[in-house]
Amino acid sequence: MKLALDNFGAHLKQAVQRRQLAATYLVSGDEDLLVSEACDAIRAAARQTGYTDREVHFPERNADWSDILASAGSLSLFGDRRVIELRFSGKAGKEGGAALQSLIAREGDDILLLLITPRLDVAAQNTAWVKAVEAKAAWLPIWEVGPRQLEGWLSQRLRAAGLEPTADAVTLLAARVEGNLLAAQQEIEKLKLLVPAGRLDAAAVLTAVASSARYDVFALGEAVVTGDAARALRILAGLRGEGTEPTLVLWAITRELRNLWSMKQGDDPARRPGPRLTSAQLAALERARPRAARLPFARLSSRALRADRMIKGRLAGDPWDELTLLCAEFCGLRPVR
Repeated sequence: MKLALDNFGAHLKQAVQRRQLAATYLVSGDEDLLVSEACDAIRAAARQTGYTDREVHFPERNADWSDILASAGSLSLFGDRRVIELRFSGKAGKEGGAALQSLIAREGDDILLLLITPRLDVAAQNTAWVKAVEAKAAWLPIWEVGPRQLEGWLSQRLRAAGLEPTADAVTLLAARVEGNLLAAQQEIEKLKLLVPAGRLDAAAVLTAVASSARYDVFALGEAVVTGDAARALRILAGLRGEGTEPTLVLWAITRELRNLWSMKQGDDPARRPGPRLTSAQLAALERARPRAARLPFARLSSRALRADRMIKGRLAGDPWDELTLLCAEFCGLRPVR
């Protein structure tokens, strides 16, 4: 059977109550946090139903499956029930697929098989061993949390942590973690420790989870949007001195460039795809509306592309120098040829 993440906890709870877990669980997906949490839940359920031993294997595509098959076929010295965990970094391959079919078809309840794979593409989903799991056992496909779902996911997690987030707080947190669920969960854990249970607003998020660094890429974005060259260059120098990744700095600048371009075209930045802008960011953009009409977008985009190529090592030069020129020109200083 194919399970959904939303009701997976209820499935395990019922299975534990009946003391009847599936003989095989397949967990597939690329969201490391969600895959890890699902597997932890399966292991906990297995312990509650008498699986006291656990062994882990990391089969590669051309692995020798004889040892794994022999282990699964052997009896425990003390008759203990075992979880056999197979963690795949890629596809199982032809031999692996045949071995998995054999393992899935086994009889008895002395072994619980836990299969952990990356996201399965259409071809992998149609292999015989995956079809066997779907027909005889339990498959939990875990899909990516996209930009449109991220704020809902964060809101749900924050409420589960005992917090009541405002819309701006969720938006700010979404912008800071940029789709990285592991980073998001770490920030939520910090908030649980630093913020009393109850209402969580954007100011509390800024206070509690802001980096210990003195300088902030979000402040840099605000400075270039409003054309405050002195502040922008001061923040940029501070970010460089603190070892901030230039990729993050470039992201902050180009994000604001896209927002102003959107505004120039008559679009509403508040409706753009991805994490929503906070009310403070929208206010800064509104103040910058007159600047949007006269910014040299083509030249700024070209300079941003040069910085990106330098960061990736595809163009000679210091990316920080190019970022400095980009900031200066974005703020309205005379361009450097």
